[in-house]
Amino acid sequence: MKTSIQIEVRPTEIDVMGHVNNAKYLEYIEWSREIWYNQAGVPFDQLTEMGIGTVTVRIEIDYRKEATLGQKLTVTTEPKHRGRSSFVFYQTISNEQGELVAEAEVTSVTIDLKERKSRPLPEEIAKWFGK
Repeated sequence: MKTSIQIEVRPTEIDVMGHVNNAKYLEYIEWSREIWYNQAGVPFDQLTEMGIGTVTVRIEIDYRKEATLGQKLTVTTEPKHRGRSSFVFYQTISNEQGELVAEAEVTSVTIDLKERKSRPLPEEIAKWFGK
């Protein structure tokens, strides 16, 4: 399942170079992952009720093109693959012209909230990532 959100670049996201600060891209992809969880039927409050948390353990991001004030960006999120307790999303940010602004792979691990240790992926998440 692939999801997407629209973001308009705000003045507070611009750095001294006149474009979006690199750290803001991490926020954009985080917001998009939250939408993915909701649309997949596993919102964070449901995971918490199950005693499960998700922890981001790795982000690899490539910045391809600058984004500037007022641009409308599309952020997409889709499952890539999974392990025993980990799973990887592939995420992109594109501008209004369809040009790739950034792309990322984000690895998360499911943990037991009480023990604070990794635990196998619950079926509610695993089913979206295939084998």
